[in-house]
Amino acid sequence: MSAAAVNPGPLHTLSVGTAGPRVAFLHGLFGQGRNWSTIAKALAGPDGDLARCTLVDLPDHGRSPWTQEFSFEGYAATVASTLRAIDPGPWIVVGHSLGGKTAMVLALTEATLVSRLVVVDIAPKGYGNLERFAGYITEMQALPLSELGNRADAEARFAEPDPGIKAFLLQNLRRDGDSWRWQANVGLFAADAARGTGSVIADWPLAVGSVAPFAGPVLWIAGSESSYVQDADVETMRGFFPLARQLTVKGASHWVHTDAPQIVVEALRRVVAPST
Repeated sequence: MSAAAVNPGPLHTLSVGTAGPRVAFLHGLFGQGRNWSTIAKALAGPDGDLARCTLVDLPDHGRSPWTQEFSFEGYAATVASTLRAIDPGPWIVVGHSLGGKTAMVLALTEATLVSRLVVVDIAPKGYGNLERFAGYITEMQALPLSELGNRADAEARFAEPDPGIKAFLLQNLRRDGDSWRWQANVGLFAADAARGTGSVIADWPLAVGSVAPFAGPVLWIAGSESSYVQDADVETMRGFFPLARQLTVKGASHWVHTDAPQIVVEALRRVVAPST
């Protein structure tokens, strides 16, 4: 599959900071660039001159265009063209989960664009299926959009019991006039989840040796309470990223930057301005 076949055009971005190294943030499935706003503001500093952060809405998310077929190569190519239109780089790229896989593919296929990489709680491997997210997709599809009166009505009808996850998913709900819609491409993700172990989103598109390893520094952040990164993943990670060093955040779940924002900010500061 060619990247051009799924490239939807320029992506929506938000900017934080006015000077310093360029840092791009790529969110996870059903997220949006603005989910990293708190981290980006802290990284940019009180005067905004420590880092220039770009918060990207990935394809099929937020205010960015939708695709007709999912591809990590397509996502990475679209991110690359979006970032180059802002600045030819090089960029420090931070990616979480789906955004972490996209960031890894970006670094491996667009090495001149990426100087340093931060991968948050994901490994370069297939995860079998989207089972963990399948329930969220079902809940989103079950919400009767045509019957909603207001956002409080949506919150009352939405089946997800975890208030944090409910708020995270409902950030994708938007009102256009008298009607409601999902900003995220729920239909595309549902079709992928229905493939079971054939899920493209859950998979990983590259094999060690199929591309040149990324030569730059890589910080690999994992949550101690998450199952997404295992000891067995280290060999594969180092096959793609020989300079990868791992940071495991005690007590953090898959959403490490939400559970431990201060630790993540401090780790990113060391990446953005490494000591000499």
